[in-house]
Amino acid sequence: MDPYAALPLPQSAFVLALSLVLVSPLALAGVALMNAGLGRSRSAAQSMLGTLALIAVAVIVFALIGAMFAYGDTGYTFTVAGRPWNWIGAGSFALRGFSAETVQTQLGTLFQFIAVAFVVLIAWGSGADRLRVAAGLAAAAILAALIFPMLSYWAWGTGWLTQLGLNFSLGEGFLDPGAATVHVLGGLSALAIVWIAGPRRGKFPKEGLSTAMPGHNAVYVLFGGLLALVGFLAWNMAGALMWADLPPTELVVTAVNTLLEAACALAATFAVTRIRFGKPDASLCANGWMAGLVTSTACAAVASPLEALLAGLVAGLITPLLVELLELFLSIDDPSGAITVHGVCGLWGLFAAGLFASQQGQVLAQLVGIAALLGVIFPLVYFLFWAVNLVLPFRVDPDGERIGMDLHELGGSAYPEFVVHRDDSYR
Repeated sequence: MDPYAALPLPQSAFVLALSLVLVSPLALAGVALMNAGLGRSRSAAQSMLGTLALIAVAVIVFALIGAMFAYGDTGYTFTVAGRPWNWIGAGSFALRGFSAETVQTQLGTLFQFIAVAFVVLIAWGSGADRLRVAAGLAAAAILAALIFPMLSYWAWGTGWLTQLGLNFSLGEGFLDPGAATVHVLGGLSALAIVWIAGPRRGKFPKEGLSTAMPGHNAVYVLFGGLLALVGFLAWNMAGALMWADLPPTELVVTAVNTLLEAACALAATFAVTRIRFGKPDASLCANGWMAGLVTSTACAAVASPLEALLAGLVAGLITPLLVELLELFLSIDDPSGAITVHGVCGLWGLFAAGLFASQQGQVLAQLVGIAALLGVIFPLVYFLFWAVNLVLPFRVDPDGERIGMDLHELGGSAYPEFVVHRDDSYR
């Protein structure tokens, strides 16, 4: 069975969905700018080149290997309590026969290409200033070949999470227009990378202490948030058409909710940082804005405007507090904030979608999906990354970190006209 066959789109809706999908990569551009700006100036070129390289590897690997697990006419199924559980797809290698597929299946695959690129970009940002490009490429290949396709099949195809409604009467099954498969997976991958690579040198000089390492360009960070808004608006509306079965006439509400969640999250983070530090923090406010956008990917299609404001408020409140908690109490060095912004806020959005949905049992379906993400996907990601790190170390050597990733890996600086660091700061 074609997993997209259950989602017939009339021609006008198909053209609209295609247009929206083609605009959605602006979200990637925005996140890439934020990643670069939140890192150090001596790693900016490596950050941007790594972005392009990781996206390239992810889409190639997904085309050759991952797509056959993400969908297909058949799948690998096992039976529990007399119920079929579709585990992973069994399509064709290297997209063979892709041109003969229905245009709807082709559109779904294009959506997945952008989604897998988004996943690897999220994880890349958390390894800023110490993650080698080669290691990032290896992580991207793993995510694109196995982890993302499997989760995509569960949540978007005919996998067991989408069958929770049919098999166990849990609402309409797990609802995920893009939060779990993209943002939560990206955030959990970022956590695995940070744990394996460790903090940047000098970040935690003594136990219980943390050294501030602010991003080098707040303008990149803030403009990246504005650019991401356009991509997220398109992404959420495309996801609502393709995965939530919304008619085009209801897309305006989805767009309004997306903007409301981002706006309310920013307002909440602005207030928290103003109270906490005496002045608003630009980078944390940008992350609060992004946290609202991420939350919207899960629930904008099912929430009312008032519920969207509530979801954004919670995301904006927890973002600065959790970023500080992870850094000060757990010694987690996450320059881009992806663990909180994409991982935790993505999980909150999934839960909120269950609260806001009208179907009976939807909250439980969402909780089952969240449990699968934390109990199955994250351990699998961590184990595979840990194994790769044994062969291809994630972290750059100390001298490379001292001189900067640009000089060490690229042989040149993003800003050659300026002195961008002092070596004596590492003594």
